[in-house]
Amino acid sequence: MQTHFTTLDGIVLGGYFVATMGVGLFFWRRTRSVAGFTAAESSLPGWLTGLSILGTYVSSISFLGLPGKAFASNWNSFVFSLSLPLATWIAVRHFLPFYRGSGQVSAYAHLEQRFGTWARIYASACYLLTQLARIGTVTYLMALPMNVLLGWDIRLIILVTGVATTLYTFLGGIVAVIWTDALQTLVLVLGALTCAVIMVGSLPAGPGQLFELAAEHGKFSLGSFGGSLAESTFWVVLIYGLVINLQNFGVDQNYVQRYHTAKSDAEARKSVWLGGLLYVPISAVFFFIGTALFAYYTTHPEALPEVYRDPARSDSVFPYFIVSVLPPGITGLLVASIFAAAMSTISSSLNSAATILLGDYYQRFVRPHATEPQRMRFLYLATITIGMLGTGMALAMIHVKSALDAWWMLAGVFGGGMLGLFLLGFLSRRAGGRAGLAGVTAGVLVILWMSLSPRWTGTLAEWKSPFHGFLTIVFGTAAILLVGMLVTALVRGGRRRRADER
Repeated sequence: MQTHFTTLDGIVLGGYFVATMGVGLFFWRRTRSVAGFTAAESSLPGWLTGLSILGTYVSSISFLGLPGKAFASNWNSFVFSLSLPLATWIAVRHFLPFYRGSGQVSAYAHLEQRFGTWARIYASACYLLTQLARIGTVTYLMALPMNVLLGWDIRLIILVTGVATTLYTFLGGIVAVIWTDALQTLVLVLGALTCAVIMVGSLPAGPGQLFELAAEHGKFSLGSFGGSLAESTFWVVLIYGLVINLQNFGVDQNYVQRYHTAKSDAEARKSVWLGGLLYVPISAVFFFIGTALFAYYTTHPEALPEVYRDPARSDSVFPYFIVSVLPPGITGLLVASIFAAAMSTISSSLNSAATILLGDYYQRFVRPHATEPQRMRFLYLATITIGMLGTGMALAMIHVKSALDAWWMLAGVFGGGMLGLFLLGFLSRRAGGRAGLAGVTAGVLVILWMSLSPRWTGTLAEWKSPFHGFLTIVFGTAAILLVGMLVTALVRGGRRRRADER
């Protein structure tokens, strides 16, 4: 395959990496304390934190996956983004003041107060395992097209990305993470917009041809508006998006930690609105790129190798366009954008996981009265350890049949249990430890059934879940809430009966 990754592109990409490292070194002095490393001493403006939240949303999965979805099918997955305004309003109205008022940087400390120590350990362990899987999946899915398209060894790409991201996160803490998130977001958006303009300008009959071809093939469809729960209809994707976004704003340490970095409640609210709402048009740009890709290769069929016409390879069409069509310099910018999307996600996961290990394990069980130097040494060690494990996970995924399927299953199992438990404690003041444990047990069983049963064969096939996979986390969360509230009512009723008998 012929590509034209030139010396100029290499300079652009190298400059990006140098700038990223420079940010970490620049903020080295501001992160010598635990408060600075984990919460930026609550000193950052809302616009900066908002760009960081946006960067957390946009990973390499989004950068490659959304154009791939639109290229191969339509805009059905964009409905996920349409749920964000409601989720953002709920976060600003309820979640943000709750966490800002708690004084706890950890998203899971309050679960111990509500349900007991087991709840905090369960939620934080689920989060840590999810972040390891997330780092591995994002790194691997970024490295895969770079390996195929640029000819670089996939292990080298994974190692360079892992080491570089761990280094600037180690040096600069949450301040470096947020500033690089903002930088990476700007690079990503600039690259995406540039690419979209070039694509539209390359069509023989101009922009109108894109809309004609898209309309002819139903490319702008948001999916069926029917009531089926077995397909990814508009309503199924909408409720899935709402639950996932509530999970992000409500129990994901990446987001909760950013609530504490803002210098005031007003700036924190601004950051959540900015990060949440900006993702809607940004994701629309990525879907538009996918539609533009379809129009471009429909009008230039000879330019796309047969291997990329396989729907299973749709995520690689955008990177192929970048390295085979775009002019020198722009190619480097777009390749840097792909790295930026991955590194933004990885750095956020590294810092938040280290923060959880410090607050929920080291200070809680090992050294409750640890000194500032001891806690800082632990944060550094935890950052390096998570970086190594996440990079190792990415290397291990080279041998996994479907990294994305593995990520979706793990995220569904762990994430559903965490969100349901949080909402049970948030919505029911009387729910206690027994109700929480019963709810989580029921919810995880539902999630496991919906995740694993589609693969059942033989007599077990009769017990397969008839629902679409997007509903796994929805039904799992609902099961935790319903069972938890039912047990709470039964326990309360039993206490009343015993009180009456006395």
